[in-house]
Amino acid sequence: MNVSDKVRSPCVSVCALDENDVCIGCHRTGDEILRWTQLSNDERREVLRKVAKREEKVAL
Repeated sequence: MNVSDKVRSPCVSVCALDENDVCIGCHRTGDEILRWTQLSNDERREVLRKVAKREEKVAL
């Protein structure tokens, strides 16, 4: 698998965890951020699904 085939990180270089341990920039948890490089593409897609749900809550 090429590097270009990997699911890319949602990082937007606004790195700060809120009181719930969720980054205010990319909406990943601290644990998800730390483990990102070891995750498979399927696991990364699952994290991105969770990120999308967290983003929806913030937008309300």
